[in-house]
Amino acid sequence: MSIARRRLSPEESRDNALDAARALLLEFGPQAVTLKAVAARIGRTHANLLHHFGSAAGLQRALISSMADGIVGKIADAVVRARTTDHNPREVVDLTFDAFGKEGAGALASWMILSGNHDALDPILEAIHRLVDQLAEDDDGFAGSIHEQTLSLVLMALGDALLGGPMAKALGLPRSAARELATQQLAAGHTPTTD
Repeated sequence: MSIARRRLSPEESRDNALDAARALLLEFGPQAVTLKAVAARIGRTHANLLHHFGSAAGLQRALISSMADGIVGKIADAVVRARTTDHNPREVVDLTFDAFGKEGAGALASWMILSGNHDALDPILEAIHRLVDQLAEDDDGFAGSIHEQTLSLVLMALGDALLGGPMAKALGLPRSAARELATQQLAAGHTPTTD
């Protein structure tokens, strides 16, 4: 007796593939995010994934786009809380650093760029740009530019994801040193200006 497989909608199939790709990224690193590996993980064919993504680079781009939307949404919520209460800006720093580190966005973006996919960061840069534009509209005269603060925070988080542990160790600093520096910078930039 054979068991019939439920036919998935194109959206469900794509979402399942992205979930599997994210799991592979976190388990084995960016080099593991291939069409073949994702197809095997979800019980689909390589051709099925080619249909949805076109190539491994297309799969990786869709993955980073999906990750960017989720990450930026969490950061936006934290920024709003930080602006409307006496909330510690460390939450924004931790979300950003975790996105690039623990959630694998930094490793995936670096892998894609080093593999010759130079537009790899477009989805995450576009998501961050939308967030910064939204936050700039609501800026209530805080010191420093939201654009400059975002540039500093994202570059620190990406650098920390790629080299933070070994660099902190080599300098005799705690592993959290980059996060602490980023928190200090963000807090300094959120000091209301006086006329």
